[in-house]
Amino acid sequence: MMEIERKILLIDPNPQDREDLASLLRGENYIVETGKSLKDALEKLANGGFHCLLMEVHLPEMKGYEAVPIIKNLDPNLKIIMMTSKNSRQLEAKVREQDIFYYFIKSFGQEELKLAIRNAFS
Repeated sequence: MMEIERKILLIDPNPQDREDLASLLRGENYIVETGKSLKDALEKLANGGFHCLLMEVHLPEMKGYEAVPIIKNLDPNLKIIMMTSKNSRQLEAKVREQDIFYYFIKSFGQEELKLAIRNAFS
C-alpha cells in the first residue's frame, strides 16, 4: 500500500514562527512548504498537491479569513487551519464564519495543533 504524501502549506509572515512550526511538522513526518503571504499561498496552491493549509490570520495583504473564499475556489477540499497569536472575540467570530477546519491560537501549545493536523489527514 502506498503511503499518501502528507503535504502541508504553511503561510506565516513571521519568519521565526514559520521556521519553528515548519521544523516541528517536519519532525512529525509531514512534507512542509512555506510562504509568508497570501500571494505565496495562491501560487503554491495553484500547483496543487496540498491536503492542509496552515495560515496566520494576519497576512500582509489582508486578513486570512478574508482569503478563505479565494482559497476554497482553488481547492474546495483543502483543510484550512487558521492560526493567530493575537486572538479576540471579534476575530474569532469572523474566522469561524468561514468554512475552515480548525482555529488555532498559538499560545495554546503545539500538542493541540498536532492533533488538529492529524485529524485533518484522517
